[in-house]
Amino acid sequence: MKRVMTSMAALAIGAGAAHAGGVERSTQSVGILFEQGNYGEVSFGAFNPDVSGSVSYGPFGNPSSGDMAPGYGTVSLGYKQHLSDQWDLAVIFDQPIGAKVNYPAQPAPPAGYPLGGSQASIKSAAITALLRYKMPNNVSFYGGVRSESASGKVSLPFLNYKMKTSDETDFGYVVGVAWEKPEIAARVALTYNSKITHDFSATEETVAGTFNSNFETTVPESVNLEFQTGIMKDTLLMGSVRWVHWTQFDISPNAYTQSPLNGGVYGQGALVEYTDNTITYNLGVGRRFNDQWSGAIMFGYEKHTGKPTGNLGPTDGFKSVSLAASYQATQNIKVTGGVRYVDIGDATTNGINGDFTGNDGWGAGLRVGINF
Repeated sequence: MKRVMTSMAALAIGAGAAHAGGVERSTQSVGILFEQGNYGEVSFGAFNPDVSGSVSYGPFGNPSSGDMAPGYGTVSLGYKQHLSDQWDLAVIFDQPIGAKVNYPAQPAPPAGYPLGGSQASIKSAAITALLRYKMPNNVSFYGGVRSESASGKVSLPFLNYKMKTSDETDFGYVVGVAWEKPEIAARVALTYNSKITHDFSATEETVAGTFNSNFETTVPESVNLEFQTGIMKDTLLMGSVRWVHWTQFDISPNAYTQSPLNGGVYGQGALVEYTDNTITYNLGVGRRFNDQWSGAIMFGYEKHTGKPTGNLGPTDGFKSVSLAASYQATQNIKVTGGVRYVDIGDATTNGINGDFTGNDGWGAGLRVGINF
């Protein structure tokens, strides 16, 4: 049961991830390290948000933004090798951050929403290699290296501005400690993921011409606490707490942020930045029904801050509920599926005071795991 529940918990939390900062696409779980023997898995996820708002022009009306957050998909792969009674190795591929913004085209204000036609995207991919060492007292230590590539682009017609970055690959590290008590299927794992700083080259197209610039963006550090314990026969309590240092993250190309006196054009603030760090909570219960079928329900929460947000990410916290089921198809193959509903927190955007309320989204995930 412990192996099945580990897979279900990770899938229920991550199915159609809508996470802190609005750009997080992976929970960076290390659960694969605790699978028995040699193990491989492939996971697919999809999320379809519905995010729209409006701006008030008083007697001239309240034009709507339209749905500005298209659906997206994710994929992750994992392999765990049992090296000895003390050592395990795991390799994980995932997509830590991402964004997809597409404001529908609009007439000029006040007839239309100011950001009509604006688009933005962020893409990333990471490979993480981990080693785990098991002590005789049920304590284990693990750590490794993460290689992460990232790139992005944006188009803001209302400012006659476009920007596209290079694709950069940089490195960070992971360290953690875990404690287990197999008799009651208990485990606690505490993981630190370091920040990764990318030094981008960018091409910025502006009203004053095209500029080649360089700027840094940091994918923030984070701390994960993952836990589970048996609370009665065939039943597990499980969950996680994740802290992310989102104030480390900003996207600030030179021509966009600097004034003409400083070699720029627009003198705006950052394209994307966050004024608060986040803590995301997940708690749920898993139950084995028979030798083949298990199920789980998981609740998620991230605090609503009430502070203004960026126009490229008009969300503020969330509440979610996830359902997952796992089928042991053969002795070595298990298939896990999950669905997730997310109540996306209301937000007011910077500058134009866009009012984004009543938004939500649906996600789904599928994972196939093989022991060999």
